[in-house]
Amino acid sequence: MKKRVLILGIDGYLGWSLALYLINRGFRVSGCDNLLRRKLVYREKSISATPIKSWANRYTILSGMSDQESVFKRIDITDYSDLKRMLELTEPDAIVHFAQMPSAPYSMKGIEEATLTYKNNLIGNLNLIFAMREVCPNAHLVKLGTMGEYGTPDIDISEGDFEVKFNGRKDMLPFPRQPGSFYHCTKVHDSTNIRMACKFWKLRVTDIMQGVVFGIKIPEMKDSEELLTRYDFDECFGTAINRFCAQAAVGLPITPYGKGGQNRGFLPLRDSMRCIELIIRKPAKKGEHRIINQFENVYNLFALALIVESKAKELGLDARVVPVKNPRIELEDHYYNPVHEKLVALGYKPTVAIEDEVGVMIESLLPYKDRILRCKEAIEPKTKW
Repeated sequence: MKKRVLILGIDGYLGWSLALYLINRGFRVSGCDNLLRRKLVYREKSISATPIKSWANRYTILSGMSDQESVFKRIDITDYSDLKRMLELTEPDAIVHFAQMPSAPYSMKGIEEATLTYKNNLIGNLNLIFAMREVCPNAHLVKLGTMGEYGTPDIDISEGDFEVKFNGRKDMLPFPRQPGSFYHCTKVHDSTNIRMACKFWKLRVTDIMQGVVFGIKIPEMKDSEELLTRYDFDECFGTAINRFCAQAAVGLPITPYGKGGQNRGFLPLRDSMRCIELIIRKPAKKGEHRIINQFENVYNLFALALIVESKAKELGLDARVVPVKNPRIELEDHYYNPVHEKLVALGYKPTVAIEDEVGVMIESLLPYKDRILRCKEAIEPKTKW
């Protein structure tokens, strides 16, 4: 029997990619989205560099690829009755929760943006764990968190609980969280709520502390423009490498923030899909809040900018790294050593070098230079905190 997977946020960068990936591997995929990402990027006066199809067209594409039992709907998971009905219709074995506002800068723009972030992320996640308890308590929740929950502590970052000793006694506690934005705060609150749901309601959850994902396509998109996922490059929704590659492709300066010494974990899009598949195939135990640090390697942003510059020059482009003043309050020189052993234990092996992926990204963006240049002002950092 095919494993039934429900993807919340199926229209997004990761959600659309995962749907194609899992369908091609025999999973029965259903999904829903409220299309918030499209609206917010438009409000930032930007667009996806890749010309993504409308939800109506994507619905047709997914329906044609899927089983008759698959369900695809436009719903908002902050509406409890709609979400509960979606769980009843799909009877999922696994639920992948991507349906959250994913931008630290957006959450820091002002009270309206911070409030939207909290409502969408916290209420949606609370609705989900309550609906799971009522409809499908044995389903496995794969919840997308972020490595940003941990901040940049001056100690090694554990993977899950860590041992604390005091006055001859010891206990296991969650690793301390140090969020750097209101968006990251919502992820920390989610982890706390999920931990309680696992303890009291015996839900099974894998809480993924994911690093920064980069990439423009996966093999399952088959070089078909209608199957492309979105690719954001604006200051709010364009993550570091994706933004750098867009700048290089159109001849704009590559702009790391400040010294560029910020260290972060990074993971190619195609390998992120493989990680999620492994987690779905090997679920958490009943009552377990399993935390997995999901990234491939740690890089500092200035080094990544230089990689992008080098690969762009190999393609004959006039690329140059020009750091700009950091709009954020964050450490730029810091210790950063997170553990990531659980994915390897599940069978994960990297498939592509970062330099090779960057080259593919820049080359793939060249046909869409006009789209990027049309919204180039959206790249400049305007949100400060």
